[in-house]
Amino acid sequence: MHLICDNYGTHKTHAIKAWLSKPPNFHMHFTPTGPSWINQVERWFGFLADQKIRRGAHKNVQTFEADIRA
Repeated sequence: MHLICDNYGTHKTHAIKAWLSKPPNFHMHFTPTGPSWINQVERWFGFLADQKIRRGAHKNVQTFEADIRA
């Protein structure tokens, strides 16, 4: 199994490395530091922020949620 993680320090602790060394079928891959555009979740939230949140004028939470869902 190939695990793709960001370069967050908790993914590289001794405890994690020891745990992952036990099953021989895990291979860790780390995204480069900084380029959040590789992370699809960050891309989605970036798009959402640019297109819906920053440009929107929401009168209440319900209209805000409806705009995000749309």
